[in-house]
Amino acid sequence: MNKNESKYFNTAIRMDEALLALLEKKDFEYITIKEICEKAGVNRSTFYLHYENISDLLKETTRYIIDKHQAYYSAETASISLRYETCDKKELIFVTTEYLTPYLTFVKENHRIFKIAVKWFDLMNFNEVYEKMFTHIFDPILARFNVIEKKRAYIIKFYLSGIFAIVMEWLKKDCRDDINEIIKIIMDCVIGEKSVNEQNT
Repeated sequence: MNKNESKYFNTAIRMDEALLALLEKKDFEYITIKEICEKAGVNRSTFYLHYENISDLLKETTRYIIDKHQAYYSAETASISLRYETCDKKELIFVTTEYLTPYLTFVKENHRIFKIAVKWFDLMNFNEVYEKMFTHIFDPILARFNVIEKKRAYIIKFYLSGIFAIVMEWLKKDCRDDINEIIKIIMDCVIGEKSVNEQNT
């Protein structure tokens, strides 16, 4: 990355962070370009070098959150979507320390961003992100486990909702409980305490 690209990238991050800070305090439709520029420490002409409008910035901010999250996973873990058809089925069980540790670490270290993403889930099109994940990852994986098609969406929603509820409870306590304790709770709830104990012996 050259100096100009680096400067452009850093300015974009400042505007992403400015929008996130404003979304903590007010509804999206009341946020102005002037406020974003003041918060990011840039002028309006710089804003328009990057985006046509605030909706463009919002799309980039969503990508910024996703990229920040993905950076917590190893290359091997992150590439599972490219290997799900041929890898061992054991690799397709995501309720493991390998997957939960980076996820929970991201939540703990970025709890402010995570809370904003939850609050503005629909606005930031995370539902569309989930749908793509379901279509390209979860649905094919469940197919490999011979789960009939009409049940797959229900099963995934059930598990994800349960995990999400545990994470939100953890956030209410400012993530004070140890990550390994939360992982055990999630695994006990999803897989079953007996099965987890068997895996650990």
